[in-house]
Amino acid sequence: MQGSTSDKRSAPRPATGTLGILTPGLGAVATTFMAGVENIRRGTGSPIGSLTQMATIRLGKRTDNRAPLIKDFVPLAELKDIVFGAWDPIPDDAYTAAKKAGVLEDKHLEPIKDFLSAIKPMPAVFENHYVTRLHGTNVKKGKTKRDLAEQLRQDMRDFKAKHNCDRLVIVWCASTEIFIRPGPQHATLEQFEKAMENNDEVIAPSMLYAYAALMEGVPFCNGAPNLSVDIPALVQLANDKGVPISGKDFKTGQTWMKTIIAPGIKARMLGLAGWYSTNILGNRDGEVLDDPASFKTKEESKLSVLHTILQPEKYPELYKDFTHVVRINYYPPRGDNKEGWDNIDIVGWMGYPMQIKVNFLCRDSILAAPLVLDLALFSDFAQRAGMKGIQEWLSFYYKSPMTAPGLQAEHDLFIQQTKLKNTLRHLMGEEQITHLGLEYYQS
Repeated sequence: MQGSTSDKRSAPRPATGTLGILTPGLGAVATTFMAGVENIRRGTGSPIGSLTQMATIRLGKRTDNRAPLIKDFVPLAELKDIVFGAWDPIPDDAYTAAKKAGVLEDKHLEPIKDFLSAIKPMPAVFENHYVTRLHGTNVKKGKTKRDLAEQLRQDMRDFKAKHNCDRLVIVWCASTEIFIRPGPQHATLEQFEKAMENNDEVIAPSMLYAYAALMEGVPFCNGAPNLSVDIPALVQLANDKGVPISGKDFKTGQTWMKTIIAPGIKARMLGLAGWYSTNILGNRDGEVLDDPASFKTKEESKLSVLHTILQPEKYPELYKDFTHVVRINYYPPRGDNKEGWDNIDIVGWMGYPMQIKVNFLCRDSILAAPLVLDLALFSDFAQRAGMKGIQEWLSFYYKSPMTAPGLQAEHDLFIQQTKLKNTLRHLMGEEQITHLGLEYYQS
């Protein structure tokens, strides 16, 4: 199980005190998440889509009838004990940003206007080079990237003190950066820190947030396809500091559907000739992805899913050389209501062709918000349970899950769900469930 624990498991520490959840990015996803949690706390919303709030977990045999809510089984932070903070290059407070995002209706914003208006973004580490379509004025200044990272560390300390937080978690909710390949500057902490001091272009802003978080002992969850924390230097730092990390790229819309449908095709040993996907969206994410360099980062994340689920090297007759095309189109009138079209050309008995067509009219931030909550609460729990480094059991939430070196990511949603729940069972001292059903076998 990735995300190491000691051989002698001790009970996770309780979730006492206040948990601060900080988001780089105060746009559609972050404000929908924050406003949603506050509405739920006031009884005017429901946490639909959140495993930590609504899912049960089976314990023991089916005949035992033990299936508590996950939040009653695992010592997670309670919603009432959460406070929010953010960084953003655009100075709008959370209320203004939520209104501009246009995701939530006034009935969910106006009653909590004072609450949201009080959440003002800290100046962000931001360079237009990495996100070319955004321009912001609420930006930190520093001689070196190392200096900027130190400013982020100070922000975390100040926020923790101001809000009397016992613990912090950071969930990246900001934009997709341009595509960056791992290089020698990312290989060791010494090389990484030297590259920061030299203002090396391969050190993106998201990496500075990840570095600062780990140096402060704060779990870091990467909701974008950026390289960020998924480099050897920061993975090693996470292990050395005893901090959980996870990523990359929230699995919300079209890719989520792929991780449901593709396992079904493979389970029935049906072939795949091609899978064409296109998206239209009009939010800030769509504007950013309209830049080819940022789209390249997202494309790499989206394209990795099918190959690892279908394993064409093991099933060449069924999946060798299938065509996989992904397109994203910026269409402002659609706003945050993304539409994903999939045309799937499958092959059946005797090689006869068939098609599956999917038209998913989803709300991007409505799907992402519960993922932000779950990742924050589970990452905080993981740290209190003595976990550190890559948390592969949180792959359930990501398009491009992080894995230990040499391992291929698991993309099958149902295997990911089993891994997540079995990790919770393990950490709480319960038997893992295999569904083997040995009670039906005679000796």
